Amino acid sequence: MEFENRSLSLQKNEETVNSSDTSEEKKEEREHWSGQLNFFLSSVGYAVGIGNICRFPYLCYKNGGGAFLIPYLIFMVIGAVPIYYLEYGISQFSSSSILTVWKICPLLKGVGYGALIVSGIFCVYINIFLTWILYFLYQSMTPILPWSHCKNEWNTKFCHNNSVDNGSNLILLQNTSDVNGSKYNSHLFPLNEVKMTASEEFWKYNVLQITVGIEDIGGIRLELLVCLAIAWFIIFLCLCKGIKSSGKIVYVTVTFPYIVLVIFLVRAVSLPGAAEGIKFFLIPKWHKMLSTKVWGEAATQIFFSSGAGWGALLTFASFNKFHHKLQRDAIMVPIINSGTSIFAGFVTFSILGFMAHEKGMSVDDVVTQGPGLAFVAYPEAVSKLPISPLWAVLFFLMLMTIAIDTQFGTFETITSAIIDEYPHILRKRKYLVTVCFCCIGFILDLPFITEGGIYVLQIVDWYCGLFTPMIVATLECLVVGWIYGTDRFYKDIQMMIGYQPCWWWKVCWKCVTPCFLMMMLMFNMLQLKPVSFDKYQYPSWAIGFGWIIGMMSVAPIPLYIIKTLWCANGTILQKFTNSLKPKMDWGPL
Repeated sequence: MEFENRSLSLQKNEETVNSSDTSEEKKEEREHWSGQLNFFLSSVGYAVGIGNICRFPYLCYKNGGGAFLIPYLIFMVIGAVPIYYLEYGISQFSSSSILTVWKICPLLKGVGYGALIVSGIFCVYINIFLTWILYFLYQSMTPILPWSHCKNEWNTKFCHNNSVDNGSNLILLQNTSDVNGSKYNSHLFPLNEVKMTASEEFWKYNVLQITVGIEDIGGIRLELLVCLAIAWFIIFLCLCKGIKSSGKIVYVTVTFPYIVLVIFLVRAVSLPGAAEGIKFFLIPKWHKMLSTKVWGEAATQIFFSSGAGWGALLTFASFNKFHHKLQRDAIMVPIINSGTSIFAGFVTFSILGFMAHEKGMSVDDVVTQGPGLAFVAYPEAVSKLPISPLWAVLFFLMLMTIAIDTQFGTFETITSAIIDEYPHILRKRKYLVTVCFCCIGFILDLPFITEGGIYVLQIVDWYCGLFTPMIVATLECLVVGWIYGTDRFYKDIQMMIGYQPCWWWKVCWKCVTPCFLMMMLMFNMLQLKPVSFDKYQYPSWAIGFGWIIGMMSVAPIPLYIIKTLWCANGTILQKFTNSLKPKMDWGPL
């Protein structure tokens, strides 16, 4: 009751002086979005990633076509939307990012550190996608696309522009594993066994110049080094002033991909074979609904695609004004994210249908995902269109804006968390903090742009977000649902938006959503296999390195619990009970 009265007085009297010096500084200086649309577009831009275009269509096709949409949309309703509402709510109420928001339950502040670490790792390697995209964009600005023919210096005698011998599919980048919707080539097939398309050879022998395994890391690719420097410079320019700069840029970076997707769809559906491709995407295979794997993959896809549990949603909402109508955004952003995935599926399979028609093959034989789609199949398809360089530039500009939007949320999560922990020192030095983290990110990215860098990238991608985002989201639900209490949280939301949510959200936060998350966590554990690149098997030391990366973001949770209980006063029971209570400076500023 004391806490509720304190919060109410803070709401009614904006001139009240907080007892905490840190809270007073945050009140005076913490940024806010210049408009509600800035927050909404930033959230959409972060949620809609390359996986919406390069992974979801393949999963939908593989897991029952239109039938896959049923579990996918169910899990959106009971999983993604409630987590969005919860993360938006606690962060907007307290104006806190991923570390300071855990004043709600100090015992579990290690959850915030776990989310910070996993976001930091993701922030580093996701910029490699932007690096590849910039390289392809540069190579697209020629009268003849370099991956459209076999007359380049990197091409082998096995290069060809037509169908693969004996009806083989795009073997190079198909049927590999991922985290966050990214697939990678894993093996150098003996060239006397398979011929490769010009786009495949461009990807392998020009872009990556890939080695035979992680044991042979090779040298740094100088062209990619330049693109990497440009990528980090772009991120710096966009974020050096925080949300004041990124909030304006998202008007372009978020809307542009939809314009390009519409243009591609209009062009793609008019191509021969497009209708056949769309049939492969949509025709339901109802028997697949009986497979637990289909339901598990639907749950995993909606969770990782939404971006919940990574910290960006908390960070974005912390910049909202106190009375922002968050419920509307919490519902609309996941819906737009899922709708984008479905819409992109029509574009993708229209193009794959066209490719199959051009090669005289079945759509089955050209279906691929991840970089196999973004950097092999799509470039090959646009190379067959009239004025192909124009279509290539449009496509890679679209991917570039999508990658930048994802990096906005991830990078801001890291900088805001650190600045909020040390506001007296860092809040007025946002520019310097951004410079430092961009330089650190550039240095840490260097192993990924070596000739064997993609092998390193696969390890990091495979293990980075293995469990942590799901654990973070589960503990958020348990804290709000059972420790802090949904009744208290309902009153907090009422203070912000003027009314209490309906009973549905309480049921989700206390029971339905935590069960969904734990089910998904168990599914991922059961499906877990050692990292691989198709037929290439990693040495044991590399797998061990991957597990270290995966556990780096989980370890802070138990370690911080031990540290909190060790440093607290009283009996064990008193220490435990007191550390579950919100801190005195938890609440609205």
